[in-house]
Amino acid sequence: MVPKVIFGRGSFNQLDEIIAPKRTSLNAPFIFLVDDVFKGNAWLTSRIPLSYDDRLLYVSANEEPKTSQIDDLVEDIIVSSKKQPSGIIGIGGGTILDIAKAVSIMLTNKGEASDYQGWDLVKNPAIYHVGIPTISGTGAEVSRTTVLTGPERKLGINSDYTPFDQVILDPELTKDVPKDQWFYTGMDCYIHCIESLNGTFLNAFSQSYGEKAYDLCKEIFVDNNLTDEESQDKLMMASWHGGMSIAYSQVGVAHAMSYGLSYLLGTKHGIGNCIVFDQLSDYYPEGVALFKIMKENHNIQLPQGLCANLSDQEYDIMINVALSLEPLWENAIGKNWKKSITPQVLRSLYEKM
Repeated sequence: MVPKVIFGRGSFNQLDEIIAPKRTSLNAPFIFLVDDVFKGNAWLTSRIPLSYDDRLLYVSANEEPKTSQIDDLVEDIIVSSKKQPSGIIGIGGGTILDIAKAVSIMLTNKGEASDYQGWDLVKNPAIYHVGIPTISGTGAEVSRTTVLTGPERKLGINSDYTPFDQVILDPELTKDVPKDQWFYTGMDCYIHCIESLNGTFLNAFSQSYGEKAYDLCKEIFVDNNLTDEESQDKLMMASWHGGMSIAYSQVGVAHAMSYGLSYLLGTKHGIGNCIVFDQLSDYYPEGVALFKIMKENHNIQLPQGLCANLSDQEYDIMINVALSLEPLWENAIGKNWKKSITPQVLRSLYEKM
């Protein structure tokens, strides 16, 4: 669990006083990994407290994070730093937050990032790392995983050392998110709730967080009578609660299959989840029905025909990636999930997308 969090509009301004005590020496920099959408945005970048040898690195979130990207960033940081950094500060959406978590782990663990894709493979604690989301919904700010696309699969580095040491939740940072992206990442949160609340891993702890996140999502995307500031505040808390819910249970069918889309086609996580979830009425009938109402309420048109021209080999790649995520399927279906979730079943679902 993330040990320290602050919430509030304008709380980003407290970043300096939060990280200053964590500086290990004047030659040990803080590395700020910032979504490059903020390049030239003085409203945000002028408030980043750079001192001494600190570095600000702009990182593109146009593609899902890759293990090779993490390895390159880690090498760059090691070569350019006189000492091990005092900490990694991630400022951006789920992609940037996952990159920040992965880099902080790989600065203290030997090998390549792909060596740690899986559950509880990390041996050494990560260096100090802070997450500051600028979009709400992914839950990356609170989760114990950092989802990466590797040479063989898309799979997170899931460990007790992955969560941030500090999170700053400032809803004001989300004010300029484009509407489509706001919807897709918001639906990532909503789908977290549905998959957690309907899963076999559900427990009282995860249920309490999942139910709260679900209620907040309905308030934001169905009732639709909030001011912009109220919506920003509530979606940031829905993201936190949804992330907490899956941290203590698991996601399910939509996430497993969207990993296949992402690995083969590069489909971004939020929209990929929406494309898959739209076809999952057999698994989450009530959740999908409400999702379709949300789509209509906000005039969202999902891309069609993503899989229309795929070869048999390409379908097999997506199917194998999806099937490799066994904990997700066990949560969604139960211990005997392999009896009902076959390559043929997944092929028929992908063909609808």
